[in-house]
Amino acid sequence: MTTPTILTERFDRALLYATHVHGGQVRKGTGTPYVAHLMAVAATVLEYGGDEDLAIAGLLHDVVEDQGGRARLNDVRNRFGARVARVVEACSDSLAEGGGPKPPWKARKERYIAHLGHADEDVLRVSLADKVHNARAILRDARKDGTGRAIFDRFSQPRDETLWYYQTLAATFRARLPGHQLADELGEIVGAMAAI
Repeated sequence: MTTPTILTERFDRALLYATHVHGGQVRKGTGTPYVAHLMAVAATVLEYGGDEDLAIAGLLHDVVEDQGGRARLNDVRNRFGARVARVVEACSDSLAEGGGPKPPWKARKERYIAHLGHADEDVLRVSLADKVHNARAILRDARKDGTGRAIFDRFSQPRDETLWYYQTLAATFRARLPGHQLADELGEIVGAMAAI
């Protein structure tokens, strides 16, 4: 039996912080509060052996990319420590300040995938949990709503580009984490997405 992970008031503070920073946001094409995604990522990190720092990084993985860039990253470091900030930064594909323009989508995604090729296990755990939850949500919504391929219309890129990204992520995670159950699950989900 493994030693249980104890969540402290730091986790509580991180959840409040994430809820405040992402307040009012919903998942693309849904009415689901964005914080539901953040909680799912943190839960997945914990379910697959992550500790409190990684669960906090799961809650905060989008605060830098979506809500403030480097200034937000410095705030995360001050509040939650260097390890959490390092993982959050590594899970971000852009540090655009104050909602400024991000680099082109394809360039950001290619750079992010290349980065995963040498990222440490902490980063891989949180990033993988994020990508699995995103892929599950796409597949679930396509099946639930009966929209089929129209599910991809909610994204900024066409279906083929979205599939390229997830297929490449799945291959990267399988190569970096061979035999990891969650990496294999991402590959299965992406295969089902491609069949839509």
